[in-house]
Amino acid sequence: MPPSQAQISNRMLTALEPSDFGLLAQYLDRVDLPAQFQIAKPREKLDYVYFPESGVGAVMTVSSTGQTAEAGMFGWEGFVPTATIIGDDVVPYLVEMNMAGSGYRVPIEAMRQATMKSSTFQVPLVKYMHVFATQVAFTALANIRYLLEQRLARWVLMCHDRLRSDEMAITHEYIALMLGARRPGVTNALHVLEGHRLIRSLRGSVVILNRAGLEAFAAGSYGVPEQEFERLIGSRASGHEPS
Repeated sequence: MPPSQAQISNRMLTALEPSDFGLLAQYLDRVDLPAQFQIAKPREKLDYVYFPESGVGAVMTVSSTGQTAEAGMFGWEGFVPTATIIGDDVVPYLVEMNMAGSGYRVPIEAMRQATMKSSTFQVPLVKYMHVFATQVAFTALANIRYLLEQRLARWVLMCHDRLRSDEMAITHEYIALMLGARRPGVTNALHVLEGHRLIRSLRGSVVILNRAGLEAFAAGSYGVPEQEFERLIGSRASGHEPS
Protein backbone atom coordinates (compact mmCIF):
# COMPACT_ATOMS: atom_id res chain seq x y z
CA MET A 1 0.00 0.00 0.00
CA PRO A 2 1.40 3.44 -0.89
CA PRO A 3 2.39 5.62 2.08
CA SER A 4 0.12 8.50 3.02
CA GLN A 5 1.52 12.02 3.03
CA ALA A 6 1.07 12.11 6.81
CA GLN A 7 3.49 9.17 7.13
CA ILE A 8 6.23 10.97 5.18
CA SER A 9 8.98 13.03 6.81
CA ASN A 10 10.87 14.15 3.69
CA ARG A 11 10.13 17.85 3.58
CA MET A 12 9.84 18.09 -0.20
CA LEU A 13 7.18 15.40 -0.31
CA THR A 14 5.28 17.01 2.56
CA ALA A 15 5.55 20.39 0.80
CA LEU A 16 3.58 19.09 -2.20
CA GLU A 17 -0.11 19.83 -2.46
CA PRO A 18 -2.05 16.69 -1.43
CA SER A 19 -3.29 16.23 -5.00
CA ASP A 20 0.27 16.50 -6.33
CA PHE A 21 1.55 14.04 -3.75
CA GLY A 22 -1.12 11.66 -4.96
CA LEU A 23 0.48 11.66 -8.41
CA LEU A 24 3.64 10.14 -6.92
CA ALA A 25 2.30 8.05 -4.04
CA GLN A 26 1.94 4.77 -5.94
CA TYR A 27 5.51 5.04 -7.25
CA LEU A 28 7.22 5.71 -3.91
CA ASP A 29 9.64 2.87 -3.25
CA ARG A 30 11.16 2.69 0.25
CA VAL A 31 14.94 2.12 0.05
CA ASP A 32 17.98 1.97 2.30
CA LEU A 33 20.68 4.53 1.56
CA PRO A 34 23.95 3.14 2.95
CA ALA A 35 27.07 5.26 3.41
CA GLN A 36 28.97 5.74 0.14
CA PHE A 37 25.93 4.69 -1.88
CA GLN A 38 26.16 6.53 -5.21
CA ILE A 39 22.81 7.99 -6.21
CA ALA A 40 24.20 9.50 -9.42
CA LYS A 41 27.49 9.19 -11.27
CA PRO A 42 28.86 11.77 -13.71
CA ARG A 43 27.42 11.43 -17.21
CA GLU A 44 25.64 8.14 -16.48
CA LYS A 45 21.92 7.79 -17.21
CA LEU A 46 19.65 8.25 -14.21
CA ASP A 47 16.68 6.04 -13.47
CA TYR A 48 15.40 7.42 -10.16
CA VAL A 49 14.87 10.55 -8.11
CA TYR A 50 15.60 10.13 -4.38
CA PHE A 51 13.78 11.72 -1.43
CA PRO A 52 15.82 10.94 1.73
CA GLU A 53 14.15 10.71 5.12
CA SER A 54 17.35 10.20 7.09
CA GLY A 55 21.10 10.28 6.54
CA VAL A 56 23.29 12.93 4.92
CA GLY A 57 24.51 13.07 1.34
CA ALA A 58 26.73 15.28 -0.79
CA VAL A 59 26.75 16.59 -4.34
CA MET A 60 30.37 16.37 -5.45
CA THR A 61 31.97 18.17 -8.36
CA VAL A 62 34.42 15.94 -10.24
CA SER A 63 37.17 17.24 -12.53
CA SER A 64 38.38 15.51 -15.68
CA THR A 65 41.48 14.45 -13.68
CA GLY A 66 39.42 12.93 -10.87
CA GLN A 67 39.68 15.72 -8.31
CA THR A 68 36.54 16.04 -6.18
CA ALA A 69 35.01 18.67 -3.90
CA GLU A 70 31.72 18.92 -2.03
CA ALA A 71 29.46 21.48 -3.68
CA GLY A 72 26.40 20.97 -1.49
CA MET A 73 24.77 18.83 1.17
CA PHE A 74 21.30 17.26 1.29
CA GLY A 75 19.16 15.17 3.61
CA TRP A 76 15.56 14.89 4.69
CA GLU A 77 14.80 18.43 3.48
CA GLY A 78 15.48 17.79 -0.20
CA PHE A 79 15.60 15.58 -3.26
CA VAL A 80 18.36 14.54 -5.66
CA PRO A 81 19.37 14.85 -8.38
CA THR A 82 17.63 18.21 -8.71
CA ALA A 83 18.21 18.31 -12.50
CA THR A 84 15.55 15.63 -12.93
CA ILE A 85 12.80 18.16 -12.24
CA ILE A 86 13.67 19.95 -15.49
CA GLY A 87 13.59 16.69 -17.42
CA ASP A 88 17.30 15.86 -17.43
CA ASP A 89 18.44 12.29 -16.87
CA VAL A 90 22.21 12.87 -16.93
CA VAL A 91 24.27 15.05 -14.56
CA PRO A 92 27.98 16.03 -14.61
CA TYR A 93 28.52 15.50 -10.87
CA LEU A 94 28.59 12.72 -8.28
CA VAL A 95 25.76 12.36 -5.74
CA GLU A 96 26.71 10.16 -2.81
CA MET A 97 25.54 9.38 0.71
CA ASN A 98 28.00 10.46 3.43
CA MET A 99 26.12 8.99 6.38
CA ALA A 100 23.69 6.11 6.05
CA GLY A 101 19.96 6.63 6.04
CA SER A 102 16.82 5.68 4.16
CA GLY A 103 14.16 7.27 2.03
CA TYR A 104 12.07 6.90 -1.09
CA ARG A 105 12.92 6.69 -4.75
CA VAL A 106 10.66 7.47 -7.70
CA PRO A 107 11.22 6.58 -11.36
CA ILE A 108 12.16 9.63 -13.40
CA GLU A 109 9.35 8.89 -15.83
CA ALA A 110 6.82 9.10 -12.98
CA MET A 111 8.19 12.56 -12.11
CA ARG A 112 7.82 13.62 -15.74
CA GLN A 113 4.25 12.41 -15.91
CA ALA A 114 3.37 14.20 -12.66
CA THR A 115 4.82 17.43 -14.04
CA MET A 116 2.71 17.09 -17.19
CA LYS A 117 -0.49 16.42 -15.22
CA SER A 118 -0.22 19.29 -12.71
CA SER A 119 0.82 22.92 -13.10
CA THR A 120 1.60 23.18 -9.38
CA PHE A 121 3.66 20.01 -8.97
CA GLN A 122 7.02 21.64 -9.78
CA VAL A 123 6.58 24.72 -7.60
CA PRO A 124 8.13 23.52 -4.29
CA LEU A 125 10.75 21.46 -6.15
CA VAL A 126 11.92 24.46 -8.18
CA LYS A 127 12.03 26.51 -4.97
CA TYR A 128 14.30 23.85 -3.51
CA MET A 129 16.58 24.15 -6.54
CA HIS A 130 16.94 27.85 -5.68
CA VAL A 131 17.67 27.02 -2.03
CA PHE A 132 20.29 24.47 -3.06
CA ALA A 133 21.90 26.96 -5.43
CA THR A 134 22.07 29.42 -2.52
CA GLN A 135 23.77 26.76 -0.41
CA VAL A 136 26.33 26.12 -3.18
CA ALA A 137 27.01 29.86 -3.39
CA PHE A 138 27.67 30.05 0.34
CA THR A 139 29.93 27.00 0.13
CA ALA A 140 32.00 28.93 -2.41
CA LEU A 141 32.04 31.96 -0.10
CA ALA A 142 33.08 29.84 2.89
CA ASN A 143 35.85 28.14 0.93
CA ILE A 144 37.38 31.47 -0.10
CA ARG A 145 36.72 33.85 2.79
CA TYR A 146 36.52 31.75 5.97
CA LEU A 147 39.05 29.90 8.10
CA LEU A 148 39.05 26.10 8.07
CA GLU A 149 37.69 25.92 11.62
CA GLN A 150 34.80 28.22 10.63
CA ARG A 151 34.09 26.11 7.56
CA LEU A 152 34.12 23.05 9.80
CA ALA A 153 31.65 24.68 12.18
CA ARG A 154 29.34 25.40 9.22
CA TRP A 155 29.66 21.83 7.94
CA VAL A 156 28.91 20.34 11.37
CA LEU A 157 25.85 22.57 11.71
CA MET A 158 24.56 21.48 8.32
CA CYS A 159 25.00 17.82 9.27
CA HIS A 160 23.26 18.51 12.60
CA ASP A 161 20.24 19.92 10.75
CA ARG A 162 19.87 16.75 8.73
CA LEU A 163 20.75 14.08 11.28
CA ARG A 164 18.52 15.41 14.06
CA SER A 165 21.05 13.98 16.51
CA ASP A 166 23.83 15.54 18.54
CA GLU A 167 26.25 12.78 17.54
CA MET A 168 27.38 12.07 14.00
CA ALA A 169 29.41 9.05 12.91
CA ILE A 170 32.13 10.52 10.71
CA THR A 171 35.90 10.16 10.48
CA HIS A 172 38.50 12.90 10.23
CA GLU A 173 39.46 11.52 6.82
CA TYR A 174 35.94 11.87 5.47
CA ILE A 175 35.52 15.39 6.85
CA ALA A 176 38.80 16.31 5.15
CA LEU A 177 37.48 14.93 1.86
CA MET A 178 34.26 16.92 2.15
CA LEU A 179 36.02 20.16 3.08
CA GLY A 180 38.81 19.73 0.54
CA ALA A 181 41.39 19.98 3.31
CA ARG A 182 44.26 17.89 4.59
CA ARG A 183 43.50 15.52 7.46
CA PRO A 184 45.97 17.16 9.90
CA GLY A 185 44.30 20.51 9.24
CA VAL A 186 40.86 19.04 10.00
CA THR A 187 42.20 17.47 13.20
CA ASN A 188 43.56 20.84 14.30
CA ALA A 189 40.26 22.54 13.42
CA LEU A 190 38.36 19.97 15.49
CA HIS A 191 40.69 20.73 18.41
CA VAL A 192 39.92 24.45 18.03
CA LEU A 193 36.18 23.77 18.25
CA GLU A 194 36.78 21.48 21.21
CA GLY A 195 38.82 24.19 22.90
CA HIS A 196 35.79 26.48 22.66
CA ARG A 197 33.65 23.65 24.12
CA LEU A 198 31.45 23.61 21.02
CA ILE A 199 31.97 19.92 20.15
CA ARG A 200 33.59 16.76 21.42
CA SER A 201 35.66 14.84 18.88
CA LEU A 202 35.76 11.09 19.43
CA ARG A 203 37.25 8.28 17.37
CA GLY A 204 34.94 8.06 14.37
CA SER A 205 32.36 10.58 15.59
CA VAL A 206 31.70 14.20 16.49
CA VAL A 207 29.30 15.26 19.28
CA ILE A 208 27.70 18.73 19.27
CA LEU A 209 27.83 20.37 22.71
CA ASN A 210 26.83 23.98 21.96
CA ARG A 211 24.71 24.59 18.87
CA ALA A 212 24.32 28.34 19.44
CA GLY A 213 28.05 28.66 19.98
CA LEU A 214 28.76 26.87 16.71
CA GLU A 215 26.47 29.24 14.84
CA ALA A 216 28.26 32.23 16.33
CA PHE A 217 31.66 30.70 15.53
CA ALA A 218 30.64 30.08 11.89
CA ALA A 219 30.44 33.89 11.64
CA GLY A 220 27.86 34.29 8.88
CA SER A 221 28.97 31.39 6.69
CA TYR A 222 25.94 29.42 7.96
CA GLY A 223 22.28 30.41 8.03
CA VAL A 224 21.19 32.17 4.84
CA PRO A 225 20.35 29.03 2.78
CA GLU A 226 18.56 27.58 5.81
CA GLN A 227 16.52 30.76 6.19
CA GLU A 228 15.69 30.67 2.49
CA PHE A 229 14.35 27.14 2.84
CA GLU A 230 12.04 28.14 5.69
CA ARG A 231 10.93 31.29 3.87
CA LEU A 232 10.08 29.54 0.61
CA ILE A 233 9.17 25.99 1.61
CA GLY A 234 9.05 25.53 5.37
CA SER A 235 5.48 26.74 5.87
CA ARG A 236 4.28 23.92 3.61
CA ALA A 237 6.24 21.26 5.48
CA SER A 238 5.01 18.71 7.96
CA GLY A 239 5.94 20.62 11.08
CA HIS A 240 9.24 18.79 11.62
CA GLU A 241 12.03 21.30 12.16
CA PRO A 242 15.79 20.87 12.05
CA SER A 243 17.40 20.45 15.47
